[in-house]
Amino acid sequence: MKYIVNIISILLGCCISATAQTFNALKWNQNTAYHSYLMRDVHQQFLDRKIDLEKAITSKKAVQKYLSECIQRYESIIGEFPERGELNARVVGTVKGTGYIIEKIVFQSLPGRYVTANLYLPNNGKKIYPASLELCGHSFHGKGPDSDAAIFMAVNGIAVMVVDPFGQGERLQLIDESGKPLTRGATTEHTLLNAGLNLVGTSLAAQEFWDNSRALDYLMTRNDIDKEHIGVYGCSGGGTQTAYFLGMDKRVKVAAICSFFSTRERTLELQGPSDGCQHIPYEGRERLEVPDFAMMIAPKPLLILSGKYDFVDLWGAQQGFKELKSVYQALGCADRVDMLIVETGHGLWPEKQQRLVRWFKQWLQDDTQSKIIPVPKDKWTLEQTLCTTKGQVNISYSDAVSLMEEELALVDRWQKDRQDFVKKGHRLAEEKVLQLLGLNKLPPKNILAELSGHESLREYEQYKFQLIRDGEMPVPCVVLVPETVTSDSPIEIHLCAEGKERFLSEYTNYSATLTDGKIIIAVDFRGLGETADPALYSDAKYWNFEYRNAMTSMHVGRPIMGQRVMDFLTLLDFCSENEMLKEHTIKVYASGVYGPVAIHAAFLDKRISEVSISRSLKSWRSYIENPLQRDMYSNVLYGVLRYYDLPDLIKLTSGSVKYAD
Repeated sequence: MKYIVNIISILLGCCISATAQTFNALKWNQNTAYHSYLMRDVHQQFLDRKIDLEKAITSKKAVQKYLSECIQRYESIIGEFPERGELNARVVGTVKGTGYIIEKIVFQSLPGRYVTANLYLPNNGKKIYPASLELCGHSFHGKGPDSDAAIFMAVNGIAVMVVDPFGQGERLQLIDESGKPLTRGATTEHTLLNAGLNLVGTSLAAQEFWDNSRALDYLMTRNDIDKEHIGVYGCSGGGTQTAYFLGMDKRVKVAAICSFFSTRERTLELQGPSDGCQHIPYEGRERLEVPDFAMMIAPKPLLILSGKYDFVDLWGAQQGFKELKSVYQALGCADRVDMLIVETGHGLWPEKQQRLVRWFKQWLQDDTQSKIIPVPKDKWTLEQTLCTTKGQVNISYSDAVSLMEEELALVDRWQKDRQDFVKKGHRLAEEKVLQLLGLNKLPPKNILAELSGHESLREYEQYKFQLIRDGEMPVPCVVLVPETVTSDSPIEIHLCAEGKERFLSEYTNYSATLTDGKIIIAVDFRGLGETADPALYSDAKYWNFEYRNAMTSMHVGRPIMGQRVMDFLTLLDFCSENEMLKEHTIKVYASGVYGPVAIHAAFLDKRISEVSISRSLKSWRSYIENPLQRDMYSNVLYGVLRYYDLPDLIKLTSGSVKYAD
């Protein structure tokens, strides 16, 4: 009997669950809708750029103008670089191989920023060699002991300098006191570091470029390097670094990009954003595509190396190469660009290495005939190629400065600028705040509020609305109106990071205050609640529940926080226009990623009287102090710390903003 009762209880529970009230307010259900919405901007920006390129390839002069303008737009978003100081370079050891020598080198690209590199020098009796940089892919060991391509180039007469990037090899930043890593590998560390860099107006890609360019500075100081015959190549993450390098350093005479080249539009559509080091904010806004970065080297020789089964999309690579070919044809040098597609996946496989060496010998040595010397079978241990005594620069040198310490020094240097920003007052600050949010101006107050549901419940009425503003995502909200409403009844807007469903389920089940005269509004801004991106689209290694949408938003020039501020303004306009809601005092309760959104909305709009924030970011500086935090990209504004931090903006809000925890 007890068994039968339990079964009945379970079945009843299932029935109750199946018919339980939901709080969805949109008239449709499509959980990738936000990404589709963002991709409209990506596609439009790509199309605008493609139209410009098609016009440009009609003449050599037009192509040159197109490339010059691309470089100018690139320079406008990459951020500022310091003056080039002393490198203080040292050769700290050598290893002799078969037909080559490895020199272990340490230099400072900035005071206290130590860079480790291995220089593979030919050992063929000559006194001067053409040279190339090899920019590392995302191997945890960075330059490591196993760069077959560098050895292959060296035995064929071309010196190669392999540089450890931030977050790899001997340059890990997120480590414990003994030098052990605190993350799973380069891709995670790069992504976490990049968020803090974005806050100070730069990116990991920009910092990698700087270190690589300083490595080239070092090569230029050597008497055994032919300074007029310099190349650069890289695979995967190194291919990214190579593409970003070409438009910024004109000393390079030949280049090759392996297992990275495709179109950004295609990548964002198929796979979503890549690692943090593979994006510079606002690329899409500035109509800059991966092929644009590559073609900035034109008319100098460029080789693209792709695999048929690479996760880097081959179709996008082929379409991008067609663009490269058209540019080189317009410049009258179609023979200087080539593409090899091989029957492999991701990586610089032997067949690609053969083509790479032949390409560099052709353009750096004017040699298309000599026999290629095969790669010797030398094998090195990691310890044999290390440049530091403890395996990590930040614990091997007492004056080493971590990337986070560099950023904090910048933030401290800008303290007076932030103080002056607050002193300017609200009106003068508003323009910059809107700019950083990606909002050109405050929107017109014309919205459409569509009633999508209504229920008369015990002691209150429940209304569901979808709020529509032209060009924006609809905002779903649920309004609970008690039986008795007076002019003094406040509106409480609840922004729950876990979604309004979570808040309303708990509130309507457990709250004893539904009848105390408050009007309750629960809402989901874009990318949260009803339009939250499925978790499978944001790789867990990036530590961000909405990485895909946050990075795509930054790409198109509309930070995700700014878009949510727009949603907030839409909600406030609804409150001002709806007969049930207008002229009531508005209080806001915001949790999680909603906190900074609420602060910015309170700064921009005086209709908010009070804001209470819980479980949320209190200062952007904390991201830099501790990059090991989740969901940072949901709160990033590019370059914001030059102007204000969140406590600064709170000082300028007309209402009262406080933290509940």
